Amino acid sequence: MDRAPVLLFDGSCGFCSRLVQVVLRADRGGSLCFASLQGDFGRAVLARHRELEGVDSMAWVEPSPGGATEHVLIRSEAVMRLARYLGFPWRLLTLARLVPASGRDRLYDWFARHRHRWSMGAATCSLPLAEHRGRFR
Repeated sequence: MDRAPVLLFDGSCGFCSRLVQVVLRADRGGSLCFASLQGDFGRAVLARHRELEGVDSMAWVEPSPGGATEHVLIRSEAVMRLARYLGFPWRLLTLARLVPASGRDRLYDWFARHRHRWSMGAATCSLPLAEHRGRFR
């Protein structure tokens, strides 16, 4: 895996695909990469990390210091890591840390179960623009 963090997302979810487009526009550094959970890269990460069993919406994958392994965040921790990565004003979402993780994750799970209702368009993964293709795994 290269040294850039990767946001895994549900490529069959219109809401998730739209979220990727929002993140692409908000990513000032331009180093975050993306991978569908259904693609080769996503399936390989799922196979390496038992903690991802049952995750079907979003996960944050980043190289561990030292580079031999990778660190995976799921549910609300993945959202907050993404918000921290994107900077202000997104970083304000990290105030959710004031809520215990169990409460944050219950809210995340509820939203993840219902996200297909708010798909905002096609239920398939949209093709990235040419300038962004290198950021997709």
